[in-house]
Amino acid sequence: MRKIFGSLALVLILSATAFAQKKGGGDAGKVKVYDFSGDTIEGDLVKPEGTDLNARDFAKHSSLIRIRKDFIPEIIKSAEDL
Repeated sequence: MRKIFGSLALVLILSATAFAQKKGGGDAGKVKVYDFSGDTIEGDLVKPEGTDLNARDFAKHSSLIRIRKDFIPEIIKSAEDL
């Protein structure tokens, strides 16, 4: 039953992709040419006015990493328990 549904799904997927394709490649043979030689673009550079401000000043915090003093004895203890 599972094989039947799998093969049916495969056939439906493959047939859907076959119907979606156009014959002859569509617009592959057409060439479009755009001519912008007569257009003149004028404008100014737009920049923000005023002074630059740092919106956020990072605070100095102590390290979140704690060095454990009892790490090596815990490793030895866990090895002894094996």
